[in-house]
Amino acid sequence: MIKNFKLKPEEIKQLIGPMGGCLATDKITVDGLPVDYMYRENADYEHDSGWRFFSGTEDQDYVDDPNNTMIYAVNTIANYDKAIIPYLNFPAGIELERIRGTNEFRIIPR
Repeated sequence: MIKNFKLKPEEIKQLIGPMGGCLATDKITVDGLPVDYMYRENADYEHDSGWRFFSGTEDQDYVDDPNNTMIYAVNTIANYDKAIIPYLNFPAGIELERIRGTNEFRIIPR
């Protein structure tokens, strides 16, 4: 399956230092929707940042289909939505959602 990404490789700029990989859905990287929900879990593999990014429009069937999610460098997703950058050093166990109409996120209490 060939994906038509919203950003071309030459449009990806170095916005943050290397911090490993993350998971993001095609709603962000193909459809170009902003990140609306993100969480960080403990790393699944050596170079995993633990970050997982969603547009907030994905239903469970969409998320369960592995064709809709890929591993990216965190910097790549920062290029899709720069609003995530201030939160990237938050620890594992954090869940954040975008405050509607802003570029700010709030912590979702557990």
